[in-house]
Amino acid sequence: MARRLAESGSGVVPGSAGPPDWSAGRGEASALRPVATPSGSCGAGPRARRGAMVRGEAGAAAAPAMEPLVLVAPVTALAFVGDQLLAGEGPGVVLYSPAAEAGAGAGRRARRVLRGHTVHGLRERKEPLAGAAGPALAAFGGKGLAVLELRGRGAAAELVPRGPPCELPDWVWDARWLRGAGEQLALALAHNAVALFDWAARRTLREARCQDRGVLYSALLAGDAWHDLALVAGTVGKQLVVWRAAEPAQADGGVRPRARLAGHDGVVFSMCYAPGRGLLASAADDRSVRLWDVGDLRAPRTPARCLWVRYGHQARVWAVQLLRDGLVSAGEDCACLLWSPGGDVVRSFQGHRGRGVRAVAVHEERGWLATGGMDAGTRLWHLRGDELQQRDLGAPPGSGAPRAVRLVDPDQLLVLTDAGAVHACDVGSGRWSPVLEDGRFRSYGLLEVARLPGRAALVAMGSLGGYVRVFPLEHVAGGAERQLFAGKVHSLSWASRPGSDPGTCALFASGPEGALFWLEACCGPGGQGLVLIPRGRYLLPLCRHRWHTSAAFLPQDGLWVCGDRRGSLLLFPCGPDPARGEGESEEPPACGNTPEPTGESPAQGPVSLLFGLHGKMGVTSVTCHEGLVYSTGRDGCFRQLRVRAGQLEELRRQRPGKGLEWVEELRFTPDGDLLVLGFHADSFVLWSTCAGAPLRCLPCGGGHRSWSYHRGTATDAFSWVQAGAVHVCCGQAGSSGLQVLREALHGRQVTSVRHVGAVLGPGRPPLHVLVTGSEDTTATVLALNTEDSTATPLTTLSDHISSIRALAIAAGSLSPPVPGELSALLVSAGGRAQLECYRLLLSAAPTAPAGIACLVLHVASHRLDERWDRMRNKHRMVKMDPETRYMRIAVVVGADATELPPPCVVLAAACSDGSVRLFVLQEAARCLQLVAESFHHQRCVLQVEAFVHRPAGGARKHFLCSAATDGNIAFWDITATVAQATAAPEPTDEETQPWDLGAPVLTVPAHSCGVNSLHVLEIPCGRFLVASGSDDGSIHVCVVAVGAATTPVLLQEQLQQPSAHAASVTGLRLLQPDLLASASVDQRLVLWHLGKAGLAFLGARFCPVADVAELDCWEATGPGEQPGYCCALAGQGLEVMWCQA
Repeated sequence: MARRLAESGSGVVPGSAGPPDWSAGRGEASALRPVATPSGSCGAGPRARRGAMVRGEAGAAAAPAMEPLVLVAPVTALAFVGDQLLAGEGPGVVLYSPAAEAGAGAGRRARRVLRGHTVHGLRERKEPLAGAAGPALAAFGGKGLAVLELRGRGAAAELVPRGPPCELPDWVWDARWLRGAGEQLALALAHNAVALFDWAARRTLREARCQDRGVLYSALLAGDAWHDLALVAGTVGKQLVVWRAAEPAQADGGVRPRARLAGHDGVVFSMCYAPGRGLLASAADDRSVRLWDVGDLRAPRTPARCLWVRYGHQARVWAVQLLRDGLVSAGEDCACLLWSPGGDVVRSFQGHRGRGVRAVAVHEERGWLATGGMDAGTRLWHLRGDELQQRDLGAPPGSGAPRAVRLVDPDQLLVLTDAGAVHACDVGSGRWSPVLEDGRFRSYGLLEVARLPGRAALVAMGSLGGYVRVFPLEHVAGGAERQLFAGKVHSLSWASRPGSDPGTCALFASGPEGALFWLEACCGPGGQGLVLIPRGRYLLPLCRHRWHTSAAFLPQDGLWVCGDRRGSLLLFPCGPDPARGEGESEEPPACGNTPEPTGESPAQGPVSLLFGLHGKMGVTSVTCHEGLVYSTGRDGCFRQLRVRAGQLEELRRQRPGKGLEWVEELRFTPDGDLLVLGFHADSFVLWSTCAGAPLRCLPCGGGHRSWSYHRGTATDAFSWVQAGAVHVCCGQAGSSGLQVLREALHGRQVTSVRHVGAVLGPGRPPLHVLVTGSEDTTATVLALNTEDSTATPLTTLSDHISSIRALAIAAGSLSPPVPGELSALLVSAGGRAQLECYRLLLSAAPTAPAGIACLVLHVASHRLDERWDRMRNKHRMVKMDPETRYMRIAVVVGADATELPPPCVVLAAACSDGSVRLFVLQEAARCLQLVAESFHHQRCVLQVEAFVHRPAGGARKHFLCSAATDGNIAFWDITATVAQATAAPEPTDEETQPWDLGAPVLTVPAHSCGVNSLHVLEIPCGRFLVASGSDDGSIHVCVVAVGAATTPVLLQEQLQQPSAHAASVTGLRLLQPDLLASASVDQRLVLWHLGKAGLAFLGARFCPVADVAELDCWEATGPGEQPGYCCALAGQGLEVMWCQA
């Protein structure tokens, strides 16, 4: 970490000699203005001695250290140099080694190369550079230019700058190394000019301008020497202008264009030229990709011929690159398309989120396609994807129509016909062979297959008459059968029991009246000696569709879980219930007096029931993984659960991806991916959660028909029955065609960031955990490793239906803390007046990719529109505005408050409809209720903060401060409201009218416009510092004191710092009584010294994250264990800096 901080350079913005001159047209920083208050005295504690504002001393401060630690930014440039992939992220270049072995990984080595600019292009020098130890390349963006060397190979490769970056007078759109000219480059500038730049001398040797001097949106240089250099300029006039830099200038000083290519209906964003073929590809704002025949650009064909125009993208096209056989394009629709030479879409690569793919690079020898998105993700695709082979196997000869199909493995499948016959088919040859025929399975039959590890494949059949027949496929005659029911067998399912013999497998069969049998099938090698042993008899709760759909054994506690057709999850004991006496029957929950068949042992009911968890369409699968239970359903969701104290407890609900209305099954792969099997419309979809994209999408007619999927180590197969025929589709299972080099953060702007805490692991530095909320409706939990400058997503929360605007963290836990485990309550709020509450359980896990195991428990949720819909006599009430948004959320009282019940948390929300609302969360009951509100502001409330006064020997007093678009800060005494809310009885389903929060006890006119940031810090003697930032770039700081009952809050002092930033102040934190940090849309993080003379500038640092929306800070140690602060800035990305003042 010390080495990385030393490489970063100074912490002050380049070019700034010191604090800004406030008097130069901006007005001086006003001193503290005292407000008349009752006299009094108090002792000065340690923090008071440090706080110049409190003790009245100016206190000179040294220049602060401000060093970047972690940056997550959109990927704006990509290039292959040999087998290394270079990515431009913000002002830095990241180096990946995709060809490295799995043990070494793709690696990720980042280096900042530009100052205050974003890297938009990377150009390799084709011939060796004198004195260089490896390939040289130019990195450019904005007005910055840097030259780097790539030293080493594979995972040991590194980037070394050849001197500091250079600042140019104009934006650079393209750069090209000139052959045989030392370190000279040709630069395409933003005002349609070409400059010959000598990197060694750091000066421009010559410059040429075109007669068309408008601003360019893109540019392309072609040629290896100045005399044959040609420029293709994408102008604001929607044309491509071709001109040569070496031609003589006209009377106006500009070079006459050689050719103009017209046809695009929007500005051109990207171009690519193939000189050997004379082809030029262009991508534009009009969603089109065009291929031109221009010939040699030194003497372009006039007129140039447009070979084809295609509109394959659904939004603007950002990038295009020509291949030997076709081209690739990437656009704002997050798709990367592979085109044939004739203009047909051969393949679509999708997986990025949000605002599109901005950069592409192709390594044709390796068959690699790299894409970089605005979601900060980098992906490597294989152009030569596996080709799916689809075959129509028809129907088994002369044995009726197929009713059920099951894959034994990717090379063999079984089919049960309506004539009661079972046939096997070799997928490769399409040859059918009969297995057996049994008339009892005519017109109705169930078929299930289980492959025993290293042994035979067991086949189970169920009939209309209650018969269950099991036989090994290798030894059909050695089967066994039982008549379990008087009526039909409704369902069959196989399940493997952990720790059991490899030759055994559990079979569950459901019959009439909710009867459920557990049979154990045991056989030797080759299926010899098969026997069926009854292990248990169970009874499902009373409901309309009373049969199970899937079952799985838990690895501990002697329990198994199943899902039923009603959508419920049930937990059963493996053995007899010890709480029941001999011959005593147990009535399952919600079962009523259900009759049982006589003459048999009594059936056991569930010990735990989650009724209708997946809705009326039913549970489709249940599986256990790493001690947790996962269930899927036809409601389009899968759920994560755990068994605690013998009861099923739902942790969270997730939707795997857009368009999956029907989720069938989950598959956990050895490489850590989670595959989701489901259906979208009439297509089978295999969704990868790691890739965030479908691996398979096969039209099959929908999920209501019989189908089967099998995934092996090398190949996978999907088979289905349609129109009386059996179809099968095979591909390569091990090759998904995708390698995620860097996981995406968010698809849109990050609107909120909060520090959760640090997780301590043995023998390693603490790992900090952050939570980010975004406009893409998701919240992401990140593990921050400052040693290797990485931010690894741990999990994504996707319960919001609109953008997330605010996050809050409440410390404390319902249960005693576990050593080494971090527990916190997360509250997210945003559009559609929606609140979501989660319990985060984080612990050190050396085997996890980020070193942290993250478990999320969804606690409660609340939406105002749902509350109004549940209200009685709602026709008499004024309903809420559906566009109401929660702008900010604050924890008034956490779970560790001694005067409140331990599970109680009080929350305050700033709302866009002009209200301030209070909520009470009772975590044990999983209930979140609205208890009080006030519409005092009468306009959008932007900020809310809570603080607590703890008088010596007295009861706590709770206060709230809120700020709106009028610039006023209101202070509320909510002590009585909090006491009344927490003293209320246990929550019920009945909705009550919220109490009136009353009027504020103090209003401070702090700003002339909206308040975008607000923070409160307690100082001695019952006083509080309140700092706020506004739309006009000003910062206001005041001191308030808690007074008597008649005047609960008193204003003592205040100051105003106008024009503290050049744009809206969106983040502000009081780090100490005399130290303040502020962040703004002007991309500056500024540290201020707070004294009686006002705010004194200490230092600033440029932040490459655009549109900074929020700032969060926490104490952390830097190099040499020096104390300081980490500051996280969120916007179009995320950056974490370490500061010390």
